[in-house]
Amino acid sequence: MQIYEELVARGLIAQVTNEEEIRTMVNNGKAVFYIGFDPTADSLHVGHFMALCLMKRLQEAGNKPIALIGSGTAMIGDPSGRTDMRSMMTRETIQHNADCFKVQMSKFIDFSEGKAIMLNNADWLLDLNYVEVLREIGACFSVNNMLRAECYKQRMEKGLSFLEFNYMLMQAYDWYHMFQTVGCNMQFGGNDQWSNMLAGSELIRKKLGKDAHAMTINLLLNSEGKKMGKTAKGAVWLDANKTSPFDFYQYWRNVDDADVLKCIRMLTFIPLEEIDKMDGWEGSQLNTAKEILAYELTKLIHGEEEADKAQKAARALFSAGSDDENMPTTELTEENLVDGGMGVIELLVACKLAPSKGEARRLIQQGGVVVNGEKVGSIDVRVSADDLKAGVKIRKGKKVYHKAIVK
Repeated sequence: MQIYEELVARGLIAQVTNEEEIRTMVNNGKAVFYIGFDPTADSLHVGHFMALCLMKRLQEAGNKPIALIGSGTAMIGDPSGRTDMRSMMTRETIQHNADCFKVQMSKFIDFSEGKAIMLNNADWLLDLNYVEVLREIGACFSVNNMLRAECYKQRMEKGLSFLEFNYMLMQAYDWYHMFQTVGCNMQFGGNDQWSNMLAGSELIRKKLGKDAHAMTINLLLNSEGKKMGKTAKGAVWLDANKTSPFDFYQYWRNVDDADVLKCIRMLTFIPLEEIDKMDGWEGSQLNTAKEILAYELTKLIHGEEEADKAQKAARALFSAGSDDENMPTTELTEENLVDGGMGVIELLVACKLAPSKGEARRLIQQGGVVVNGEKVGSIDVRVSADDLKAGVKIRKGKKVYHKAIVK
């Protein structure tokens, strides 16, 4: 099976333009494709996972990925999928986030000479002359057509700033620039980017002619990719300091039964022949599949040693609930103690099991907190200094385990 057919079989592709061209180019290793990553945080999250895995697969098949860090577009903000305007970031924050992305992407992509390119659109967008952009680029866009795009329609009722309205032009210009400078002939992205992606190929057609346009191809990733990166309380990060390897493992270990084989097919590098044998799995076999998924993805991000530790800890916790050797741990100091102990609300916040005291209070009142095997029945419960020095085991809900210790 060739790479394009494998991408289809794994369920990674939702929609393409020029399918025969993309099949030929990808299968022959002739694609120079880009995926954009706006550095709006200091870590990638699992919502980026599908894009990173796709880049790795295509590179291994001889194609050249371009990882475009959107430091320039991040200064505008993408309105896609949002109901309000993104907060403005300083250049220093954007650059810091971009530097963090580079480190994480290198786990997936080989950036050695000639294998891949990492670019930053700030290098060309920040030097553009406003009047020249209006004349050369703005003239190619119909406001009527832009307002019909989903990324803008959903914001019209609550208000769309002129700043964000320019995002489509900037993303289109990115491809126009890279088409001319590094021969970028494909753009990949999620379904919320489809309008922006089509705008890029249309700009190339208008500026460089139909022959150039025939070489531009858009590939729409399956929308499941971004869904995988979202939880009720936010993103699951690839940075171990933001989401520990154990919590990362647990996230995948706890996916819904209906999604586990889909995730294995899309995100792991297990051969399709082996995955096909799992298609009939049910009951306890799905738990085995979840362990396979969690282990493979944790190994990919955090390495085999951390994956082994996470798997061992998870198995121990769910079988006996006693082995805390590899449990995520927060080390506290005497300064955290007040009157010979610590309030359970403050403890939950200190361990980052709750983002605020209000959320910690809600968790306790709903019966979702267990300390050293006993359910916390009151928000006024305190944990003694002696217990904390011995190490306190905390369970949030049914599946999140943590240890706190004063040293």
